Amino acid sequence: MKEKYSNQRRLYRLLEKMTNRHYSKPLDLIISIINEVTDNGEYEMLGGRVWKFDIKTFSYILTYQYGKVKSIPNNFAISVLDDEVNETLKRLSKKRTIMQDETNKVLIESGINHYSLTGVGDIIRTSHGSFYEYALGFNAENFTDIFYESISIISSVCTVSLRNLNAESEKKKINKDYEQAKIIQQNLLPEHYTEFLDYEVFGVCVPDSDVGGDYFDYIRNTNSLDDEETLSIVISDAASKGLPAAIQSLFVSGALRMGMKLGSRISNILGLLNTLIFKTFPYERFVTLFMCELTRSENRLILYANAGHCTPIKYSAKKDKFTELKPTGGLLGILEHQKFGLENTRMDKGDILLLYTDGLNEAQNEFEEFYGEEKLKDLMKKFHNLPTKEIAYNILNEINVFSANSKYSDDMTLVVIKRKS
Repeated sequence: MKEKYSNQRRLYRLLEKMTNRHYSKPLDLIISIINEVTDNGEYEMLGGRVWKFDIKTFSYILTYQYGKVKSIPNNFAISVLDDEVNETLKRLSKKRTIMQDETNKVLIESGINHYSLTGVGDIIRTSHGSFYEYALGFNAENFTDIFYESISIISSVCTVSLRNLNAESEKKKINKDYEQAKIIQQNLLPEHYTEFLDYEVFGVCVPDSDVGGDYFDYIRNTNSLDDEETLSIVISDAASKGLPAAIQSLFVSGALRMGMKLGSRISNILGLLNTLIFKTFPYERFVTLFMCELTRSENRLILYANAGHCTPIKYSAKKDKFTELKPTGGLLGILEHQKFGLENTRMDKGDILLLYTDGLNEAQNEFEEFYGEEKLKDLMKKFHNLPTKEIAYNILNEINVFSANSKYSDDMTLVVIKRKS
């Protein structure tokens, strides 16, 4: 199961790196992604095709094909006015990704009996229905869950990137909106420092641009039955960039606070949040999130759930030992219904727990080398005797020095939790 979540993160990381390149046309981006994931071999894809919707003829026209796929004549068109095709495309517009048996005679004669299809780009609304701008078909030996989830990730990341590409020419028009979003997002974040029992907590968010998808929060909860107070700490990273990511962060913040007011368990809250994100954000779906709850238990038990987020690291000072709080569920929004496990860990006196987004461990130097988790562990050990504020800023400073000459940058957010000695 953990390997499955690792596959999701590796694919997302690969796609994010690709979408940060410059593309002059939307089709160039799509072709690049199809070629890369096909050649990579890790994601069970043998090849793929690109179908583009043509509103003049109300048909999907084959625009590109690559890899081990049965050859179809270029510019082959499938009419959306065909009743059976139209029903399939209705399902596609609702589900975004579908897999089913082929019914087109020409395609069956070409040796295609089963196919997968995922919608990419904006939805074009017409009198005959709503259709994705592009439909990507992928070929595989077997249509497994990993394959289905992989093309779902490709669909969403590709759609976000296409929208960002189209938005480049309109950036000047929305500068005022960005400035307002920056103010809203700054107000969304809590004070950097807080205390709870014998814990001290310090968090900081450094966006790569005016606004970003990183977010952290402290939520104090009181159980009305026994007046037992707990402190929940959240850190998350939205898959999109800029203004859409800021909006998604605001949504996540509000939804979490409402869920905590209802007194729900962490795992239940994440399940509900996952479904809300899936339904509310048809394009910018993916959010990674880690949520933990500091309790008043004598052994300082911490409950947590990890929705595909970077693995938090705990350093036990007395034992000189590191523990990783691995994912207990997939990325939020990847599928409509997901379950999330609840785990726990103990914090002894002097222990440190570091929560962070991938802007830290995936920071790159001029040679495109990642900073990595091992260097983060070295910093935690090096600075563990310092207060949480100094630990946080020392870590950020070290990473900024490492990545000073890099061409790539990302939002950086971290929260340091320390049980006082």
